[in-house]
Amino acid sequence: MAMATATRALALLRNEGVVSTRPGVGMIVASSEGKSAPIPSTSPRREREQDPELTVEKVVRAAIHIADMEGLPVLSMRRVASGLDIATMTLYRFVPSKYHLVVMMADAVFAEWPPPQPPPDGWRACLELMARRHWAMYKQHPWVAQVISFTRPEPTPHALPNTEWTLKALEGLGLDPSTMLYVAVTLFSYVRGTAINLDSEAEAVRDTGLTDEEWMQTQEARMAAITLSGAFPTLARVVEKDIDFNLESFFEFGLQRLLDGMAAQMP
Repeated sequence: MAMATATRALALLRNEGVVSTRPGVGMIVASSEGKSAPIPSTSPRREREQDPELTVEKVVRAAIHIADMEGLPVLSMRRVASGLDIATMTLYRFVPSKYHLVVMMADAVFAEWPPPQPPPDGWRACLELMARRHWAMYKQHPWVAQVISFTRPEPTPHALPNTEWTLKALEGLGLDPSTMLYVAVTLFSYVRGTAINLDSEAEAVRDTGLTDEEWMQTQEARMAAITLSGAFPTLARVVEKDIDFNLESFFEFGLQRLLDGMAAQMP
């Protein structure tokens, strides 16, 4: 039905002199001066699909940019394809699924933060440096904390060197293999667990348009009413002090306590 309607419409346009067929060119449209202008046979999007410079790396980079700017929930195969100005199905020529794309994105981020060489002296200095590097990585790409899993890890080529480097720092200390692995995973888990809040903060800023400080200012009156009610006397005594509580200071406090606990377990 649609094809028949289109055929009749083209015939009518041809009879009216609006369009004509030119051998070797195809359908052309007559201009106001009576000259004819060819209808492009290839759209800009189609040309982009044939772009030989489009690679898996460019697809992954485009997806990382979207996740950084708009958050992981916005990321979809359609959104990435739109950003690259290609059809969604074309994207599947480069990555098989969104799941695989996200794994490749995370691995590309880890590639930006390789383990430092040479490592510092001493296991504690090594673990502290690794924790700070992961923290810096998560601050730059908050969404990565959401896709890392320690129960179902993806053995990607640029993430595994972090584990190898950390385990090597623990080698020769008299720890059994199980304890070595638990120390490394506990360190990674602490940083990742704290960094999840970075992604939540970034999403809150996008949703509300308010920074953390601006949002806290809007809550001052409500917090004052709660603390003055007498229902939470200990909390009231704590918050009446001018405490600069933020994720950065929380990370530092927790990291040192974690390393102190690990030191107590060393033979």
